[in-house]
Amino acid sequence: MNLQNRIDLMLQLCNYLKNNDNEWREIKTQAGYHNPWFTEEFIDLAVKNITNELLIKEKLEDWINFYHLDDLIQPKKIGIIMAGNIPLVGFHDFLSVFISGHLQLIKLSTKDSLLFKHLLSKLISWNEDVKNQVQIADKLNDCDAYIATGSSQSAAHFEAYFSKYPNIIRHNKTSVAILEGNEMEEELTLLADDIHNYFGLGCRNVTKIYVPTNYNFIPLIQSFNKYKNFKDHHKYQNNFDYQLSIMLLNNVKYMTNESTLLVEDKSIFSAISVVHYEYYDSLEVLKNNLLDETHIQCIVAKDSIPFGKSQTPSLFDYADKIDTMQFLLSL
Repeated sequence: MNLQNRIDLMLQLCNYLKNNDNEWREIKTQAGYHNPWFTEEFIDLAVKNITNELLIKEKLEDWINFYHLDDLIQPKKIGIIMAGNIPLVGFHDFLSVFISGHLQLIKLSTKDSLLFKHLLSKLISWNEDVKNQVQIADKLNDCDAYIATGSSQSAAHFEAYFSKYPNIIRHNKTSVAILEGNEMEEELTLLADDIHNYFGLGCRNVTKIYVPTNYNFIPLIQSFNKYKNFKDHHKYQNNFDYQLSIMLLNNVKYMTNESTLLVEDKSIFSAISVVHYEYYDSLEVLKNNLLDETHIQCIVAKDSIPFGKSQTPSLFDYADKIDTMQFLLSL
């Protein structure tokens, strides 16, 4: 396939996802049975971002033109290990390799296999040449380069295993927010989205909030009520009950709206159903300190990523801030 063929296929895929026909709805239902964290609401949210941010014709063309892509690339085989924390989280890696013209061998996460397998089958049904460019496998042997996403523990194994090859190895990341104390109700509601979308399982979810001294937490906690229905989700509720019991046993001070726990803690990482907060004295000092934090994916603030936008990355928003397309073109 030439570059235009690949672009056309992605636009066809965009239309398929937007049409949301019975076949696709059934696959989403099956994915939810397979992984209860993949509710239809959050699958649709992931798909909405893909169709609105990644598969728009004009945005694809701007992305392609930026890198001066053409059909002269010498195809290499790229091994991709995808994560499974949120629905179709590895789609950007797939898209980057596909549009670049390289071949790809993909190892899917057991937590998120049904959705991507179905989309790949649709692409092959529209153009059989896709199966020569994209394959799914349990083992990634004889690849020229690797892109792997996982926990910090698994990343250490990836780095050892793939050290002889060009690679992108991604570690644990999370996101933080900075509040100044004068946020409007609408802004706090959008921040609640940044925290709660995908049950907080994504690296772009806010797990830590920095607030000024004497901050009034009541409006923030009230904004969390948008997701009070999480207590009806058994896996989330089990996590909430467990975290609450630990806090009670250890006499840890907390605030809650009965579905989200807010706890003072210096760690930027927090457990499911828990959000950490920390006071700051100087906004300028805080921002400078955060620039040196290697485990932060996004900073949500008035002068950074807008409230409510942490989960809508564009084509140019690369995980771990490593330019995937530039990596692929350098091979």
